[in-house]
Amino acid sequence: MAIRKDAGGGLIACLDRLHTTRLGGQRIRKNLSLDEGVDPVAWCGEKIGAPQSVIRQRGKNWYIAADGCEITVNAHSMTIITAHRR
Repeated sequence: MAIRKDAGGGLIACLDRLHTTRLGGQRIRKNLSLDEGVDPVAWCGEKIGAPQSVIRQRGKNWYIAADGCEITVNAHSMTIITAHRR
């Protein structure tokens, strides 16, 4: 079941904690075809915070659908695991 952003308030409230690993950043850039100069954490944070994003939590992860992409974030550590085009 998909939830709107207001139901994903826990994630929205913690966007300042969002981060990824070095390899995670490389994987996100590759999967989304982002330029080398683009910060993948900032890019994902903007997509997550966008009004049209759809956020749902399944188990230990948040799944965010926005602008034709799906972003996966660990709900406990706020680590961006991956992001890819849908």
